[in-house]
Amino acid sequence: MIHKLSRKTHERLCQEHADLTTRGRIVAAEKIARAREHGDLKENGDYHAAKDEHGHMEGRIRQLESILENVEIVEPSTDGTVGVGMVVKVLYDGDDESMAESYLIGHIEEISDSSVMSPTSPLGSALLGAKPGDVVEYAAPNGKLKVKVLETQPQ
Repeated sequence: MIHKLSRKTHERLCQEHADLTTRGRIVAAEKIARAREHGDLKENGDYHAAKDEHGHMEGRIRQLESILENVEIVEPSTDGTVGVGMVVKVLYDGDDESMAESYLIGHIEEISDSSVMSPTSPLGSALLGAKPGDVVEYAAPNGKLKVKVLETQPQ
């Protein structure tokens, strides 16, 4: 699976990976060593907490490696077309203008003031290629829904 990321998110994930594989592992090893000094490991809460924390960190490292090994850096469009890296403001058919919602089309690792929507989700894939003023339809669990693209802007 190819992970499409903005340049900013790619850099942030690379920095997080570097930090966890260096400083993070050293800190985790020190915590485990300190907890071992407290005696019996079977009833040592600090030791078990440190081991759990270390396990979570190693899981995050593996997750980051999986993303970074299969990454494609995407640049948002400059012509307003909805694509990965674009924030799109939509209005559901029948809603009042004040109920418009904004979504960043992108990977779950993206950080945005808007909700992040996967480009492979039903609405996300329907919006791809649309421009402001377009109305798109997509299949939802309760039937077909229509949304109007009000505006787009790069993240």
